[in-house]
Amino acid sequence: MDGKLQRHFERALAEVDERRTRGPRLVDDAQRLYARVQKFISLKLITNEPDLEALELACWALQLPQKQTSLSVGKLARSSLKQRAEQSAELLVTLLSDHAAEELLDRTTRLLLESPQRQPMIEEARLLGDAINLEDFGLVGLTTLMIQLATQGGGVNQLVDSYEKRDAYGYWDARLKEGFHFDAVRAMAKRRLEQARAAAAALMAEVKDDQP
Repeated sequence: MDGKLQRHFERALAEVDERRTRGPRLVDDAQRLYARVQKFISLKLITNEPDLEALELACWALQLPQKQTSLSVGKLARSSLKQRAEQSAELLVTLLSDHAAEELLDRTTRLLLESPQRQPMIEEARLLGDAINLEDFGLVGLTTLMIQLATQGGGVNQLVDSYEKRDAYGYWDARLKEGFHFDAVRAMAKRRLEQARAAAAALMAEVKDDQP
């Protein structure tokens, strides 16, 4: 991505919440997501030459501030991937319509809209979908859940309760089964899930220690 487009994104992502708090979190998330996509490419999970330009643009677009939904304990914290992808595509066009080639925007919006599909028509969309879904697993996913809860007034108790209920309802097992196109990424998710479960169990133990 050229420097001009990146500067547009950096300005758009500088404010991380509705209170206009400024910080690097969204930019860091965009860069980490694209790095994950590049790692998947290095593993040769797809056979065609990837559209790196559209993939990078999509990773940044997915961090653009979106409409927030209330978080219910035991429910999925973020918007569904489909909702997130649709909003990101719309926000991308609004942000860059006067700054990026129409053909590039078309490729990127198609990639975003394909990524939530069970059987995407383009291979890059499978990569992107798996990269997004992997973000929910492991300690990164646990930390992200804490951030989401904190913005809505929640704390440690709500984090413990939410994680316990997700595990009890089979949420993570369902995500492992249905959320990935590539076995190699599913294996990564399984390893990260075990690490997150261990961390959540340690946190639960500390919370219980505080109780009379």
